[in-house]
This record gives sequence, C-alpha cells and structure tokens, in this order.
Amino acid sequence: MIYHIVAERPQDAALLDPLLDRTFGPDRYQKTVYRLRDGLAPAPGLAFSALDTAEELLGSLRFWPVRIGAAGAILLGPLAVEPALQGMGIGRALVRHGLDTARALGERICVVVGEPNYYQPFGFANAGAAGLRLPGPVDAHRFQVLELVSGALATVSGRVGRADRRAVRAGRRSAPFAVPGIHAGAQNQ
Repeated sequence: MIYHIVAERPQDAALLDPLLDRTFGPDRYQKTVYRLRDGLAPAPGLAFSALDTAEELLGSLRFWPVRIGAAGAILLGPLAVEPALQGMGIGRALVRHGLDTARALGERICVVVGEPNYYQPFGFANAGAAGLRLPGPVDAHRFQVLELVSGALATVSGRVGRADRRAVRAGRRSAPFAVPGIHAGAQNQ
C-alpha cells in the first residue's frame, strides 16, 4: 500500500471521530488520557494524517501538551488506523514520524498509555518505574515514557497533569490544573 504522512489537514478533523469510533469504540471518552486532553488543541505541529494516493485518510496521530510537575511534556495519542489496514505499518510510520518531529521541535519527554509490545521498540519504558504517575485509573504496565532528549527525566517525577489551556494558547505550558472527573489525589491502579 502506498501512503504518505502529512500535517493534519483541516478536512481531516471531521473524519477523526468516526475513525476513532471504528478503532477504539465509543467508550474511549471514559479513559484518563481523554480527560487530560479534553478542551485542548493538539500540541502545535504535532498532529499528523496518513493519506493514500487519493488523499483519503488512512490513519491519524496527535500529541497533546501535558505537565509532569513543573516540566512540559507531550502525550502521544490517540493513534488510529483504519481497522482493515492495521498491521500494514501505517501506525508505526505515524509514530516514528511524530517522534522525530517532536524531537525536532524541541520536545523533551513523551508519555503514552498503550501496549508495551507496540511502543517499546520506539524506546518507551514503564513510566511508573521512572517515578511518574497518571491521575485516575490506568493499567500500570501500559503507562510508558520516552526521553526525547537524553537525561530529560533525570529531574522529573510526579503526576502527569493537564497543561493549562490559556498557557497552551499563549505558546507555553504552566502548572497543571485539575482533570475534570479525576480526584487530584487519585493514584494509578
């Protein structure tokens, strides 16, 4: 299959929810990571579409601004590929392209909640072992982190939280604020 990866186009936005429904189902909104990105725009320059030669959407990947204590970071996902096309390398190409772009843009840390067998080949490792935690319920083995810059985690630990939407609009990230529906003191399960 021939495809190419581009920056997400305005017309792709209307196609994303149906693609995500086909990929993850409607219950996806209950997940902690959806609450972390609710009401925020993707991180600038970090939303991608995989298109076929007819410019039809085959897959999508977005990254979102988050905080880990006082440090800025990005959250990978959702990564979605048309179910009939899964296993053809489109998702891996989107992740590789996204991580390379994030590094080029100066991002330092990336977190994801996903299958370890899928993300570990990109360098992701258990986030809990690195001293990170996510608010709300999450399968601990699926919560992973990647240093985009060597040593970026050396002085970072604590709870991953939402980036302040006002700061994101202004091009910076300030202290995290509460995630709706998640108690501030909630621990990983």
